[in-house]
Amino acid sequence: MELESPQEQSEPAILSGPSDARTADLPGWFHEQQRAAWAKFETLPYPNRKDQPWRFSSVNALDLSSYKQGGSLKQTERDEILERSTGLDAVAGRLIFADDQLLRRDPLPEALLKRGLLLMPLERALLEHEELFRRHFMAQPATLGSAKFAALHEAFAKSGTFLYVPRGVEVELPIEIFHWLHGENAAVFPHTLLIADDLSKVTVIENFRSAHRDRGGFACGVNDLVVGQGAKVNYICAQTWNDKVLSIQINATTVARDASGLSLNVHLGGAYSRFESLSRLTGEGARSDLLAVCVADGSQEFDARTLQDHISPHTTSDLLYKNALTDRARNTFGGLIRVEPHAHFTDAYQTVRNLLLSDDAEANSMPGLEILADNVKCSHGATSGQIDEDEMFYLLSRGIPMSVAKQLLVSGFLNEVVDRLDHSAINALVHQLIEAKFARR
Repeated sequence: MELESPQEQSEPAILSGPSDARTADLPGWFHEQQRAAWAKFETLPYPNRKDQPWRFSSVNALDLSSYKQGGSLKQTERDEILERSTGLDAVAGRLIFADDQLLRRDPLPEALLKRGLLLMPLERALLEHEELFRRHFMAQPATLGSAKFAALHEAFAKSGTFLYVPRGVEVELPIEIFHWLHGENAAVFPHTLLIADDLSKVTVIENFRSAHRDRGGFACGVNDLVVGQGAKVNYICAQTWNDKVLSIQINATTVARDASGLSLNVHLGGAYSRFESLSRLTGEGARSDLLAVCVADGSQEFDARTLQDHISPHTTSDLLYKNALTDRARNTFGGLIRVEPHAHFTDAYQTVRNLLLSDDAEANSMPGLEILADNVKCSHGATSGQIDEDEMFYLLSRGIPMSVAKQLLVSGFLNEVVDRLDHSAINALVHQLIEAKFARR
């Protein structure tokens, strides 16, 4: 186990630009890349609700003026966060961050180290694996609306996870990562770069949590997931920010020939949370599964935008998003299946289901198809509805309280998505997080 010592850090506003002092120990090419990204951020306009990628979104929530870079944590604060960083009982490796500072890294098993598995902080990978890092870091453009925020992330990104799984290596236990927001109005820019070489296999779960329920914050994260030929990657995002956090998460997954990439995104927290997912199937036989569950209450707003991009023939993608909304919560989904020219025999699906638990809840779904090849099988659909009255009557007639009955029905509604991930320990954890959300009501 490695413990990182606290470092003295100032707390400038993020809109004043990145501070070279915070990345003084990193190479010059990375500084230049960050300066170029900051110039791009300043040039790009803020989103407008009239823009198609931001249709139905509350763009007024994207005011960044109050957020600042996190300062150093006291030892007592670090110890408390480490104690609360609980998730899975058995993992292959674990990294814990708070306000973009590494608090702890648990060592990998000796057997995996001997086989070449790499799990380390981003700033270390910059120095020790520069060629591999530069080839894949932010390699996919943000095409779903958040290019400005991707540039902001690139300008500030310093902390995060670098994971490389060598050819033929199968990591049986999951890799677990925690990202915590601690300081008042702190901004974090978590980055995960996962490279799974040919015929490898790995499962990663990232937990996004708030150390305090009453402190605002801003999270702007990016994931680069590279799935090599014949490899299999499962990625799980468990987002439970508090209800004062503004969150933007941009995911890019590239799936090569005969490979499989599955992502399960669990969105429970945040005042406004936008999630963008780009999945590119670049080799024949590639498969991508995009799964998500969302439970929103109060005035929470969740905004999901996706692109299933079929570049090669004989590829498969399947998207299943389910959302349960109550009170004045809002959800927006905009998704596109795109079949590129010559990507014949594509098999693609897109399904969105919204369960409205109150008259004031709102769901907007915009699925779409863009087919530029022949001999394809593609379908999309979106539905919104309420709890079945007969099912509710059945539970109430057996003495089950209304609140418990509603929770049971919502859990049953979401189970179809969660159970698509064939991992009992992670499934149980996801169900616990959903139950904890209901318990807070």
